[in-house]
Amino acid sequence: MSASSTARRIAATVLAAGAMVSVVALPASAHDGDRHRTPKVEISAVQADSPGRDNRTVRSLNAEWVEITNNTRNAINLNGWTLKDEDGHRYKFNDYRLAGRSTVRIHTGEGRDNRTDLYQDRRNYVWDNNSDTATLRDARGRTVDTESWGHRHHRR
Repeated sequence: MSASSTARRIAATVLAAGAMVSVVALPASAHDGDRHRTPKVEISAVQADSPGRDNRTVRSLNAEWVEITNNTRNAINLNGWTLKDEDGHRYKFNDYRLAGRSTVRIHTGEGRDNRTDLYQDRRNYVWDNNSDTATLRDARGRTVDTESWGHRHHRR
């Protein structure tokens, strides 16, 4: 064999091996990107401690809220979805479609629902100022997102 044909064979082997490595590595790198992508629907903000005194006025109760954001282009039907705290207080979405790339604020107190604001119509606070977890579940009961703040001290 000539030196040039040996060099060509070596080069072909190296190129083929490189191609195989990149094909094998592609799914792993694609999967890594999935872990860091923006969720379709998420709890985007929480105001657990309403400003001022906690005097249970409608104004104070409505200053306690959770925001849910739809990061997709399409509207998502939230009918039957729930928002729940650690103590079991639950808000169920009823006939509400969250427009694409938009946010809705769910207030604790009383008010008139509209496109950007929904009201739980409660007369007591839901979210613990110091520590709690908001859990958003879809109509099938699957957890879509959670948002926690503070920390609880558990006794054993």
